Amino acid sequence: MGVDLRSVVPKMNLSSASDYTSIVAITLFVALLCACIVIGHLLEENRWMNESITALAIGLSTGVVILLTSGGTSSHLLLFSEDLFFIYLLPPIIFNAGFQVKKKQFFRNFMTITLFGAVGTLISFVIISLGAIILFKKMNMGSLELGDYLAIGAILSATDSVCTLQVLNQDETPLLYSLVFGEGVVNDATSVVLFNAVQSFDLSHMNPSIALQLIGNFLYLFVTSTLLGVAAGLLSAYIIKKLYFGRHSTDREVAIMILMAYLSYMLAELFFLSGILTVFFCGIVMSHYTWHNVTESSRVTTKHAFATLSFIAEIFIFLYVGMDALDIEKWSVVSDSPGTSVAVSSILLGLVLVGRAAFVFPLSFLSNLTRKSAHEKIGLNQQVTIWWAGLMRGAVSMALAYNQFTKEGHTQLRGNSIMITSTITVVLFSTVVFGLMTKPLVRLLLPSSKQLVRMISSEPVTPKSFIVPLLGHGQDSEADLCSPNMPRPSSLRMLLTTPSRSVHYYWRKFDDAFMRPVFGGRGFVPFVPGSPTERSLHQEQGE
Repeated sequence: MGVDLRSVVPKMNLSSASDYTSIVAITLFVALLCACIVIGHLLEENRWMNESITALAIGLSTGVVILLTSGGTSSHLLLFSEDLFFIYLLPPIIFNAGFQVKKKQFFRNFMTITLFGAVGTLISFVIISLGAIILFKKMNMGSLELGDYLAIGAILSATDSVCTLQVLNQDETPLLYSLVFGEGVVNDATSVVLFNAVQSFDLSHMNPSIALQLIGNFLYLFVTSTLLGVAAGLLSAYIIKKLYFGRHSTDREVAIMILMAYLSYMLAELFFLSGILTVFFCGIVMSHYTWHNVTESSRVTTKHAFATLSFIAEIFIFLYVGMDALDIEKWSVVSDSPGTSVAVSSILLGLVLVGRAAFVFPLSFLSNLTRKSAHEKIGLNQQVTIWWAGLMRGAVSMALAYNQFTKEGHTQLRGNSIMITSTITVVLFSTVVFGLMTKPLVRLLLPSSKQLVRMISSEPVTPKSFIVPLLGHGQDSEADLCSPNMPRPSSLRMLLTTPSRSVHYYWRKFDDAFMRPVFGGRGFVPFVPGSPTERSLHQEQGE
């Protein structure tokens, strides 16, 4: 059976031309990533700019150049893909957030973070969804259904605190940083869980039964996703503790940590759970147990590897969002009614402002009722900063909007195009305008130097070296928490006024008695032939 080479050669040439185009696009994109890093470094001391805004600006400039060179047909180097974002870019960002978080600060403010991140997101979701239903139905928006309006609520409830965290100092304002950081992660997870829950139900005939199923599905996804992340983290700790890969190769230790973290995320997606919640809590558990079971060189490697991957993914996302803001296809569909697009964008921005304020100030008041010490309360200036920090919308909102209103980044439906372009407008406006004003606002509203000194002296400092446990704090602070002289809760009121100290005390007792002997952690030293055993080392350290 013969083969006609004349028919094969043109196909090979076409394939090679397509591959070469992809290589050119990826090369240019990598070059732009390098430019973002260099320019961001040069603007490090600028009081207005930060890395996210720099990447957005470069993306916009690149989009203009591509539009001009392509004759107005495209503004992208790469086509957007929800899979690219949710499978490859988001996991390292969220995992590193959990891996690097200061656990003492996070869990000390856990109730407030949960209030803001979960309850607050639900309040914002309801306000934005209701506002969209009431206001958009009066406008000529095209064919949008109830599920689309609820999806809008979930999409625009997802905050982007990356810009703010770049100008907040974890050592100078530990309370503020912990609240903004923790709320941002829980908020993103809650928004994605809400979005998935809305998509999984037929909302054409809404009734109390459907509403209860929606709430039940939300709680199920939240709990099971968290448990899966904890289980994956504990499994990685157990495997590394028992097998001790480091005696032969530290590369295996690093590889198993990275792959187990990524496996937890993919398992969550496989079982239709929240990969964000799963990989976040996997990061927390790995930092508490697994990271202390590996060799010293592996600790250095994993710390910087996770941080670097997260950094590159964040820059990649903002760079692409800048380019996509000029996508001519989406804007051409709504070009006949620019007034409608501007009105929708303004309404959405107003709903974001109102929805954010509707929970930050009331929930801060509730949180302050449980805080006994005056300097631990969330002051009005801090509440305003927290409200402002959550006004920015970013990559998660963009990805969810594409998932709901486009197919592989393309749409020709008028209503869908209006929602996509309006979401792009809100993301750009909030990131650039609110982001530019964040540094001056923080400097204006944050406490005076005397208050800062008092707050710093009462909080654990950020580790300056990998030798100090990444997510821990000074040895003295941990000892204080486990001290037998620490007051025990004698009533429900006392438990509510000092929840973190009492809960942490009982958790430490359980952790030391049951968890660390099985899963390792701080104080555990792997057995190496010819060296003191783990038991003798623990006895020497008084543990």
